[in-house]
Amino acid sequence: MEKRSILHMFDPTPNNSPFDINMAVDAGFDILMPYSNVKLDSVYRLTQDAIFSRGPAGVKRTALFIGGRDLGLAMDMLDTSRQAMVPPFEISVFADPSGAFTTAAALVACVEKQLIVVHGKELKDSKVLVFGGTGPVGIATGIIASLAGAETYLVDHLSIDAAEDVAKAYNRRFGCSLKGAVASSEAEKIALVADADIIFCAAKAGVQVLSAAVLAAARELKVAGDVNAVPPLGIEGIKHNDSGVPLIHAVNSNGAVGVGALAVGNVKYKLQNTMLKIMLETDTPLYLDFREAFSKARLIV
Repeated sequence: MEKRSILHMFDPTPNNSPFDINMAVDAGFDILMPYSNVKLDSVYRLTQDAIFSRGPAGVKRTALFIGGRDLGLAMDMLDTSRQAMVPPFEISVFADPSGAFTTAAALVACVEKQLIVVHGKELKDSKVLVFGGTGPVGIATGIIASLAGAETYLVDHLSIDAAEDVAKAYNRRFGCSLKGAVASSEAEKIALVADADIIFCAAKAGVQVLSAAVLAAARELKVAGDVNAVPPLGIEGIKHNDSGVPLIHAVNSNGAVGVGALAVGNVKYKLQNTMLKIMLETDTPLYLDFREAFSKARLIV
């Protein structure tokens, strides 16, 4: 009789995400075991507890999900769990803190598709701005875009130092080339967007980041993507379900189009479901993060 599938869910915050739990059930895991307030120095021991108790057949039906909100900590937890494996006692691990990896992968893939279809261009050598660039989704979006060859700026709404510190930290970690920028006023936003090819908006929900007046200054804009589904939306003029719809307020651009939050969300949902199912179906242990998520997102779109 085949053993039931188990997903152990490590989270360093006080609460595991209900979203992630729902997604894991829908992906087909029989049993979910959430762990909150997990410290990095506990991951090695917990991982070995999970792998040694089921036998070689059982580990194929066992997987580990890492949540939380801190991208760096999630990657450290993934690396620690990998070090704890003792083949053939080895299970798949998927890190997706705050859903940031799958959301960012879906956002970049959706925007990239429109960039190719509408403008015949690629991310490589494009100038990219990520508003809300120091939050989890913004950081992950910036990393993916930078590794794809884009000149990428993480834009903070208060501090250039904060943006540059985050950029430097993740450049060291992943070998990307992020830069920091600040946009605390309409004038600073106008100056930033003037020559941007792509704009990603990953700022706080319910806050309009880019107004019609700012968009009118975007002379080179080709695609803008917004993950904010709570009114007012992050980019004025982009509707929830837009996917390659002309961005009416970017009047001085050369045919800019927008991608809305629900269009991105549909891909994100399919992507997270796919990533979880991969762990159920694989015979070879996998270690999954934003890189694998972006590869799968490109196939989905």
